[in-house]
Amino acid sequence: MENRGRKKRRLQRTKSNREWCSSSLDANTIFALMLAAICNSNEPYSESVIKRCLNSLHLSLIPNSQNAAFGLHQTLPIPILSLLPILLNSKCDEIVSRSTEIAGAASIFSFEMNEQIALDGEIVKGLILAVGASNKMVSVAACNAVLDLSTTSIGRERLLEFSALEHLMFKYLQVPESSKRLVSICSLDKGGNICLRIGVKEDDLVVLLLNAAITLINTYDIDQLENMPRKLSEAFSVYLKELWVKVHNQMLLRNTVKFGQDEHFNLSSIRTNNLAESIFRLSINAGHLTTPFPFEVVKKSIFGTRESSFENFILNHWEVSPLLVRSLSKGLNEQDDVFSSFIQYLNLKKTVSSFVLPLLQGLVSCLPIDSDELNILNFLKTVRNELGCLIIYGQDIRVLRTMGHLKEEVHFFQESSEPCIKAPHFLYIDDILKCEDAYNKGYTIALRGMEFRFESIAAIADGLASLFGQPSVGVNLYLTPPDSQGLARHYDDHCVFVCQLFGTKQWTIVSQPIVSLPRLYEPLDSLHSSKIGNSMAGRTQFLLREGDILYIPRGFPHEACTVAESGGPDETTGFSLHLTLAIEVEPPFEWEGFAHVALHCWNQSSKSIHYTSVDPLSEILSVMSVNLLHIAIRLIGDSDPTFRKACLVAAITLPSDSKCWLGLNQRTIFIYIIDKICSESGFLEALRVVEVAIQKNEDPFQRLRWLQLLNWEAEMIEEHGGDFPSVGFEKLSSLFNQHRDKAEVAFMNVKSKFCCEVAFEDVIDSYGMVLEKYKKTRKQYMNGMLSLHCK
Repeated sequence: MENRGRKKRRLQRTKSNREWCSSSLDANTIFALMLAAICNSNEPYSESVIKRCLNSLHLSLIPNSQNAAFGLHQTLPIPILSLLPILLNSKCDEIVSRSTEIAGAASIFSFEMNEQIALDGEIVKGLILAVGASNKMVSVAACNAVLDLSTTSIGRERLLEFSALEHLMFKYLQVPESSKRLVSICSLDKGGNICLRIGVKEDDLVVLLLNAAITLINTYDIDQLENMPRKLSEAFSVYLKELWVKVHNQMLLRNTVKFGQDEHFNLSSIRTNNLAESIFRLSINAGHLTTPFPFEVVKKSIFGTRESSFENFILNHWEVSPLLVRSLSKGLNEQDDVFSSFIQYLNLKKTVSSFVLPLLQGLVSCLPIDSDELNILNFLKTVRNELGCLIIYGQDIRVLRTMGHLKEEVHFFQESSEPCIKAPHFLYIDDILKCEDAYNKGYTIALRGMEFRFESIAAIADGLASLFGQPSVGVNLYLTPPDSQGLARHYDDHCVFVCQLFGTKQWTIVSQPIVSLPRLYEPLDSLHSSKIGNSMAGRTQFLLREGDILYIPRGFPHEACTVAESGGPDETTGFSLHLTLAIEVEPPFEWEGFAHVALHCWNQSSKSIHYTSVDPLSEILSVMSVNLLHIAIRLIGDSDPTFRKACLVAAITLPSDSKCWLGLNQRTIFIYIIDKICSESGFLEALRVVEVAIQKNEDPFQRLRWLQLLNWEAEMIEEHGGDFPSVGFEKLSSLFNQHRDKAEVAFMNVKSKFCCEVAFEDVIDSYGMVLEKYKKTRKQYMNGMLSLHCK
């Protein structure tokens, strides 16, 4: 009876409001009434008048059939808009609540009205302060208004300008813990695609605070993320990660509810990927996530304590021949063994099968980032809808073995290994359980991207990358059962260090590598037994035991298998667990890349001398000859193995390296590179590359786009009327063909001066700048991905 009475009174009030609104009151009348009431705020009738005026305004802004019948659907007049700051600061909670509702409704009425409200700083500040109100009704209304205002870019910018995010975070941290625990995932079907949204039972304020905070976090740019109050950001991140663990576990178990089953369920507009993106963004610049191991410690753990061991490796084995380093862990202190932390983590699991499930179930997919992507926010825009998804078969994990006399790879999830299958195969809990079963049947579990999943592995990867002067190091894990072979014979486009953590494994490496070093990301030729030969001639075998490390240069075909051992004390006998640390030498950090940087640096320092000819044509030809020389260098790099070798100019050498052996080594290679450019870079060959690219509507400079980091010669071509790159190519080809003799003379003159005047020391700083930009993006990606795993 009591509930019926409430409903009856509510209906009567609504009817009364509508009748009052349907009278002849116009906006000017309402403005006059409210202004008079505000001016006479001490009078008892003032609050009542303001409330009724606000109710009228609110109803007029709601687009529904009843308002349309009364002709009430209208925008908010400027005079009334000017009263909102005063109303938002009222002592009456009901007035503040209704005022925020009006501001929110007006924000979504039209883009123009949203902009007017956003540009009024006093209104924005009033809404933000109302978020932190002690009265829940006011706080809920303010959160809704903030969400409405944030539907436009100008609205989001103004909210961020007045620290709305900080207020939302602080208010969320004040919400009782009991209100944050009941979390569910709702599955909505959107045109055939399943949309997972997050909901909270009972407390709608929690949902609204999360909605608003996540919306604004995912709007921040890098500078704004860096300038956030660190303690507040870290505290809020803790809560988001706790929420993420619950969400991820429900995704893993496919534990979703249908919206409408529970009337107390408050569905948010937050999708699971929105939450993942916020956690990723807040962790981008979190330096506490990974601290690289000092390079001295990494060096000792891989090459030993002898001072000459690393020097011997670089001078005699790097990209030349395999090398086995016997167990070093026995002679190292625990703090000097970079693998000890991860080994201890694995030792917590008493049997092999017992750690497969915990290892996999807390992981998310590490979505690939383009090798030349140097803006982490661009990456987030590309993967926004997939971020935080479960691990994907073929991309993150493979379960396979090599079988038969042809030694062909067989995948346990055979249907997911077929290239024609476009839909990704996410591994839910039932698939993860199957992985354990597959291992027991002889299949190897290969897990990619370990440096993005475990902090201790990330620290090793960072340290090793610094030691070799490269942007990043990739780490894979391979768990192979007894008497089995995982991957078939193959070669890699990167050098690897095989680190045997548990068990033993027999490795076979073909002594004769392919003719030219394979480049990262270029297609690899498929290897067949007949192509390499079935005899053991020209092969070397290595038996790796716990603690051993095997170096395999890129381009060397290899395979590995475990050996069955009987009579062992437990099920781990004969199995193998190893990590591969991949030194992924990207094209800018090969010697060809260093040569391109050298040409750029020389050109920038010399252009004031070489491009001041009184003959405009000669000046243009000289400018364009620099670009053509870049193409000529690329052609040499395609054929000369030395140009493909890793440039170690930025590698960290030991302080005790008084002989500067690495510096001398790199200088010697640089001299060879310049001599090669001087003797073999041809004008006609380079020009032909440009002409063929134009015919195919391709960009001959595509592989060199990374040079834009150094303000490449594009601006100089533009000064002469070109529109680099599209018009620049055609203009270059046309001018060079029209003035073939002069063009060739200009090219030879530029080449000669470059080879005579370029200095090794002048290039190092610019090369280091490119390296740091690559490293920064990969560090941001690593931090973001590490934050999303639930371990």
